[in-house]
Amino acid sequence: MPARHRAIVCAAAGAGLRWGECAGLAWSSVDLDRALLRVVQVAEETHGGILLRPYPKSRAGVRTVPLPSFLVSALRQLRTETSDQDPRTLVFRDRVGRPLRRSNFRRRVWLPSLVRAGMLGQVVNTGPHRFRVVWPDREGVERSAEFTTEREAVAYVAAKAVGGMRFHDLRHAYATWLVTDGVPINLVQRVMGHEQASTTLNRYTHTPADYAARILDAFTLPADDLLTKAAEPPSESLPDSMGERP
Repeated sequence: MPARHRAIVCAAAGAGLRWGECAGLAWSSVDLDRALLRVVQVAEETHGGILLRPYPKSRAGVRTVPLPSFLVSALRQLRTETSDQDPRTLVFRDRVGRPLRRSNFRRRVWLPSLVRAGMLGQVVNTGPHRFRVVWPDREGVERSAEFTTEREAVAYVAAKAVGGMRFHDLRHAYATWLVTDGVPINLVQRVMGHEQASTTLNRYTHTPADYAARILDAFTLPADDLLTKAAEPPSESLPDSMGERP
């Protein structure tokens, strides 16, 4: 990811912000000293341009989100490089200070970055001024071609390859990290800006690759604890709510 765009990726991955919330974020809503940001405005793309709306799509979307250290560092670096210190200035802008367009960002920044990271197709330097590219087409068939510069090769794969990680997947990852690490679902729901906890669980969390080990760890006890638990006498009676005694 180009250095000037790393902070917006950190905002999606480290604060779970939607694209419109990232694009509409102003410096007045960021408190770097307290490591917090306030989501109160979104950018909405229309045929006539980009509109800044005062509220996200629901009242639950208006929220305060704590910032991890890597996101604070990325925002501090971006702040020092921003000449316009007006607090109303957008945090993430294009080179002439306008709000970022999602389609332009995807085409010019996001997809080429996936290619360079090896997450979309493949670009291999096969010799002096020779770059071989491989990418999957819409039918899943692997295609290949050769170019004389890496820039041309990356741009070609970014334009032709199908699939790859979406920017919104960073928000999915954020929710999954929180739930997997034991953050209560009501807190995850709050920082995600969801009206219902079911939305958080059903749409924005995914099973980690090591899910089996995590489940078994929940039942793992030291040997002494296991012996103690096994030696405990059975309960003399069932709970009163069961309505009967053994």
